[in-house]
Amino acid sequence: MSKKIATRVVATSNRSESLLGSEGGGASQTCDKVWRWGSDNMLPYALSLLARRSVAHRRILNDKADYVAGKGLVYDDNPLLHHIATSANGSGESLRSVIARLALDEAMFGNAFLEVVTNEQKSLLSFYHIDASKCRIANDSKHVVIHHDWRNFSAKDAVTLSLYPNFERCDDGTLRAVVHYKDYEPMFSHYGVAPYVAGMDAAAIVYKTDRWNISRIDSSFQLSGVMVLDNSVESEEEASRIVRLAEERFAGNPGQVLFVLRDQNEADNSQFIPINTSSDGDWQRLHTQAESDLVVAHSWFRSLSGLDYSSGFSTDRILNEYEVALNTVIRPEQAQLLEPIRAIIEQVLGVDASSLDIVNCPPSRSKPLYMKVWEARKADGLDYDESDADQQRLLAEITKYNIRSIE
Repeated sequence: MSKKIATRVVATSNRSESLLGSEGGGASQTCDKVWRWGSDNMLPYALSLLARRSVAHRRILNDKADYVAGKGLVYDDNPLLHHIATSANGSGESLRSVIARLALDEAMFGNAFLEVVTNEQKSLLSFYHIDASKCRIANDSKHVVIHHDWRNFSAKDAVTLSLYPNFERCDDGTLRAVVHYKDYEPMFSHYGVAPYVAGMDAAAIVYKTDRWNISRIDSSFQLSGVMVLDNSVESEEEASRIVRLAEERFAGNPGQVLFVLRDQNEADNSQFIPINTSSDGDWQRLHTQAESDLVVAHSWFRSLSGLDYSSGFSTDRILNEYEVALNTVIRPEQAQLLEPIRAIIEQVLGVDASSLDIVNCPPSRSKPLYMKVWEARKADGLDYDESDADQQRLLAEITKYNIRSIE
């Protein structure tokens, strides 16, 4: 029987009604139906917003996801593995594309969700990424509830799927399950915790210092100070009106002005009293320290996120830090993502998927590809033999397999 990839049909499980209750209501209706993700069930929305606002935080997330997704996949010469790798689902996405999205969710939320589609005959297999912000764990801890907008929850729009390894039949006849990846954290059972949890304040500081600079530009670097206005008023409403007019004319942010309205004397003594501060250096140091703390919280490296380019481009440092990141962060994350995928391929298709792996390439090369092996060994101070056939091969020829996999 030939194997093929299924076209996705969104189908609800027959457990939707029992888990979610009747239609209607807002997010509060689901409090006793799903485990809340955050105190208000909106933590993924807050983390997404933070990632969109903080420049350094966003760069680190993107870089980690890119490195974990790698440059392609390698596998044995098996047509089924090739089909899964090149067309993982009915949407025509490659398995690397699915893994890249899972890696980004894992880095941003500490959680990622992979939908698996098959049938009873095991004649098809598809892998779909599910936006983690749309997923919540059902209160039975055996299902995932998917909704497009948890701020305006509607039971009829929700989809409930079984958590892997349990597959459940859906209305379209397929068997579906969801693999839940989560970063372990003590005291948290149903959801993982983002690895940068200790650096959330640092990410906020980076964002706010950037906003402060924008405000300075918007206010034309206006100084903060106290505006004393001499004006006689007969009512609070008149005083408020005058202050509003003065604010529209003089106030800026961060060039904020405190307005003081006093009774007018014979002479007009209105004046602006500037508050001179030399806080620019303090703000810069705060921004730099927050960036450093953020990199540490992510368990990442400055040179791999472009934060040290201003001090010079050091290829040696980048390659050294990449090797450390490869062995401490990248490969463990890749193993976590690939293990259930390999197991599912073997379970459903009966194919040995142990050879399926991600291709990792350093961000820069220390040796040009036109060098021969013996020339590279000579440059590194190693023993070499110019007459050895293997060492006569070009480095480009040795890396040909990886290059072909990337393409």
